[in-house]
Amino acid sequence: MPEQTGLAADYFQGYSAVGLLAVIGVLFVAVAFAAGRLLRPVVPTPEKLLTYECGVDPVGEGWAHTQVRYYVYAFLYVIFAVDSIFLFPWATVFAEPGYGATTLVEMFVFLGFLAVGLLYAYKKGVLTWT
Repeated sequence: MPEQTGLAADYFQGYSAVGLLAVIGVLFVAVAFAAGRLLRPVVPTPEKLLTYECGVDPVGEGWAHTQVRYYVYAFLYVIFAVDSIFLFPWATVFAEPGYGATTLVEMFVFLGFLAVGLLYAYKKGVLTWT
């Protein structure tokens, strides 16, 4: 039984070092924020209370109109990023014995859904930049 106690102590010694480093990091940030709050001057003026946007005084409404096509491009990027995330694990499982045909069919179904989505976006004219 003493051997197992030694193994557990060695095992948790690594975690104690990480925990101690995390506590020191949190304390460092807390001390920095507290020092900043205590040392900074607080002189509120109307200019400081204005909304700041790239050095330009705010004019007009707070709402900005953005074209929907930017969101569509972002959405298409997310779709294909997710596709690449699923392709890498699939490639490793595909090499395992006994999984070849099943994973091949599953991946073609997955890629088929993505192709249908891309075809739909193309037919709607989303992929043309005007």
